[in-house]
Amino acid sequence: MQFDDFEPRKRAATTAAEQRPIRALVGAFAYALDDLFAPALRRVVWLSLGLAVATFIVLWTVVAILLGHSTIFDWRPLDWLARGLGVVAAMVLSWLLFPAVVTMVMGFFLDRVAAAVEARDYPGKGPPRRTSIAETARVTLRLMGLTILVNILALPAYVLAPGVNFFVFLGLNGYLFGREYFEVVALRRLDPVAARAMRRRFAGRILIGGVAIAGLFAVPLVNLVAPVLATASMVHLFEGLARAERHQPSLPTV
Repeated sequence: MQFDDFEPRKRAATTAAEQRPIRALVGAFAYALDDLFAPALRRVVWLSLGLAVATFIVLWTVVAILLGHSTIFDWRPLDWLARGLGVVAAMVLSWLLFPAVVTMVMGFFLDRVAAAVEARDYPGKGPPRRTSIAETARVTLRLMGLTILVNILALPAYVLAPGVNFFVFLGLNGYLFGREYFEVVALRRLDPVAARAMRRRFAGRILIGGVAIAGLFAVPLVNLVAPVLATASMVHLFEGLARAERHQPSLPTV
């Protein structure tokens, strides 16, 4: 997609951001997918793939070790069964914890993703607000800690409520990912107080965007590039909401 073709449609999407929130969100993710194949993001995408694969392998290994492979029963068939269940449990826990851990690992590269998307799709914005390493670390570590804690607390629902568990996963993680990925992007242009205030004003749209991000993490292979897609889509969502807020401040912010 050439920039000449992209800009008018992007402008139309941001103008309609308040009246058609779902359409605006779909547009944000569509533009993020297009950005994924842009030359400026290729290196970050390959880096994301490598880090994601390494993260999953390490995470699965750690979980498997923690669950243990020692003898539990005196009867060998029961020991085999216990070890088999341990492998399954390790895979499930690794899948649940993967979004938080890979986001933490990628945390210091997400700003580079946002910068590349801004340079490609929103030129002339000027330099972003300087964020310290401590501020970036605080945001990513908070996300990882909350996500791990919430998913561990939700394990009974995941195990005992088949069919409903997927929606529990989307709801819990959607709230967390929408909040944190939006703030990662917003802090490039706003101070922490203003970023949080904007997130609260548009809480409904950001929650829907977060649910979509959680859905990306739930899809095998797609989840390997989910942090890049999530960051790029939040850049487009932030820009659309900011432009609509400037031009039409009287619109509702549900």
